[in-house]
Amino acid sequence: MGVLFFNTLDSQRLKITVPSSHRIFLMSLSLSMAAFALAASISPGPVNIVALSSGANHGLRASLAHVAGATLGFCLLLVLVGLGLHQLLLRWPLLGMLLHWGGVAFLLYMAWKLASDNGRLTNTHSTTAPSAWHGVAMQWLNPKAWLAAVAGVGAYTGGEQHLLWLFAWIYGPICFVSVACWAWAGSMIRQYLGNPRHVRLLNRGLAVLLVGSAVYLVI
Repeated sequence: MGVLFFNTLDSQRLKITVPSSHRIFLMSLSLSMAAFALAASISPGPVNIVALSSGANHGLRASLAHVAGATLGFCLLLVLVGLGLHQLLLRWPLLGMLLHWGGVAFLLYMAWKLASDNGRLTNTHSTTAPSAWHGVAMQWLNPKAWLAAVAGVGAYTGGEQHLLWLFAWIYGPICFVSVACWAWAGSMIRQYLGNPRHVRLLNRGLAVLLVGSAVYLVI
């Protein structure tokens, strides 16, 4: 009877402690995922450079399509890498090479668009503002995004799909806010760019940064 009593107590303790420890594990893992997402999303890169330029040239509202596209594009990339896309690229190097050179070409195209802009600020949703598809394409052709996806999946998911989906759900809002901050910063700069000449100088400076990113990929 005594053994049965203590076994009952032990089983009750397990029912209490195991879920509690699991919650603590998920909380600490979620915080670590959030910190990784913030560091990777807020740091300078081609996507954020374009968001800054779009905010300065077209305002925050017109730039949100690019922000949303970049967020959706990265979350999709993250999930597909977690489901085995990276292994597919390792198996088919030609596909990886096409993505690599496609990224170089796309960065140079965006740099050309910035450098050739007339410098006139628009207050409406201009058709020249980067679209959601631009945001998606920039993430898929962005080596920084691939590195972040591969590193994040390797560090936090351990091949577990439920952790992969948790990572994507955490990463999405943080990525959106981070890229939007760059667009917002551009919209704040906008008030000091009344002269089209100043806008052109800013755009050409950002274009040089994009060209630098493309050159870095080549070498």
